Amino acid sequence: MSNLESALIQLQCELVAERNLVNPNGLSWLQYDILNLLRKRGSSSPTQLSEQLHIRPSKFSKTIKELKENCYITQSVSQQDGRGLMTTLSESGKDFLDSVDAGHTFLYETATEIFNPEEQQLFTQLANLLTHALEQERTSDQ
Repeated sequence: MSNLESALIQLQCELVAERNLVNPNGLSWLQYDILNLLRKRGSSSPTQLSEQLHIRPSKFSKTIKELKENCYITQSVSQQDGRGLMTTLSESGKDFLDSVDAGHTFLYETATEIFNPEEQQLFTQLANLLTHALEQERTSDQ
């Protein structure tokens, strides 16, 4: 195993551990990802969300139902076609993400303590480059 591969695996493990620490409500990763995606998009149809996250419609439907029952999202009839649903982040969903964001502050503070300004800039550029490549790979499969 290369040093790069080992470092990426270790980073992923640490980020998973951090994610588990800042999730006080015990939402699943899929639920968190849906909420976070809705925060970025504003609103979206369930089909668009499931396609972007590469989730089977049956599993996605159950997850959306749970988020709606727990008041993290709202759904309304689409203004565009009148048949489909549009899913939006509720105030409770926004509050949850805000609390998770507060927990993520620890990651930022740690990075600013261990990286000098030049390293922070380099890390940011490299992380964004890798993130973009991973997103492109996922979306090109659609």
